[in-house]
Amino acid sequence: MRSGPLQGVRVIDLTAMVMGPYCTQIMADMGADVIKVETPAGDNTRYISVGPAPGMSGVFVNVNRGKRSVVLDLRSPEGKADLRALIADADVFIHSMRAKAITKLGFGYDDVAAINPGIVYTNCYGYGRRGPDADRPAYDDTIQAECGLPAVQQQLTGEASYVGTIMADKVAGLTALYATTMALFHRERTGEGQEVEVSMFETMASFMLVEHANGAMFDPPLGPAVYPRAVTPNRKPYETKDGHIAALVYNDKHWNAFIDRVQPAWNSAEYATLEQRAKKIDTVYGLVAQTLKERTTAEWLDLFAELEIPAAPMLTPDALFENEHLNAVGLFETVDTPHGQVRMPGVPTWFSRTPGHVAGYAPELGADTDEVLAELRSREIAG
Repeated sequence: MRSGPLQGVRVIDLTAMVMGPYCTQIMADMGADVIKVETPAGDNTRYISVGPAPGMSGVFVNVNRGKRSVVLDLRSPEGKADLRALIADADVFIHSMRAKAITKLGFGYDDVAAINPGIVYTNCYGYGRRGPDADRPAYDDTIQAECGLPAVQQQLTGEASYVGTIMADKVAGLTALYATTMALFHRERTGEGQEVEVSMFETMASFMLVEHANGAMFDPPLGPAVYPRAVTPNRKPYETKDGHIAALVYNDKHWNAFIDRVQPAWNSAEYATLEQRAKKIDTVYGLVAQTLKERTTAEWLDLFAELEIPAAPMLTPDALFENEHLNAVGLFETVDTPHGQVRMPGVPTWFSRTPGHVAGYAPELGADTDEVLAELRSREIAG
């Protein structure tokens, strides 16, 4: 049974890989009926990591849970006719093809709006169509590089590197989600459908410049496009006697509590205020690092909890599955599948009236083709 604030919304999903599927995974978790339209070969993400069966990799299973898979050959008249029929009573059409490719198939915005004027049509692109890079291919790594992530990592660690998660895909997927649901909200108020465009490069440029625009925003510029605290080399988990800890002795309340209790030898009036510390933040991080080596992780966690200073242990992704807090709030949901039980990271948001949940396992390739097409035929007969 589907539940959530998007219950009753039907999504025709022609996305692949992670950006678009992550967007529609959340829509499925929130109650939408997401029909994933795949080619006979299937979404490439089916095959990129370990899984319990061929075509059911862990990454694919997670970002396509709760959807229905329909295989259509959109190069054939029959496949196109079936997709047009699906579009006719859908609320959302979302794809991740290049603009020229989707238009050539006959499913550009004008084509789809002619079938269903009220539809929300979302394009998931690498680069926006209005710029000179519109037709360039894009993947998470290339977008990370172009938006500045490896450059700030180099300032932070001394080595240009990607971050250890497919951040561009996921941030762009979340952006596609909010853009699509905002367009649905507009339609609820006005009855108007519309076209929406979400591009990875523009999304990540905006994301990176939230704090890093900084002095470069002003005319004349007051400094480079960088937020110094984020890239200072000593900003990293602190070593302790027996491991590592993340701690941020940041505002004046936290700082004074730390200094009063620990009494480090390096304490000086030149670090007394946040404004003073911000100007010498790398030095401050280095001094705190020296002191945190003197006790164990558990000792520091206990002290920081007492002083209400933000601190946390350094966990691995594996450890998240056994995390006491995450399990207490019910983040993980166990789903029965043909291959046994699968414990999935579920819905991270909470709604008092319309809670969502993992709507089911990810579909085998084409598993729902017959069911969905039969629904089409019955609606055509009823109509």
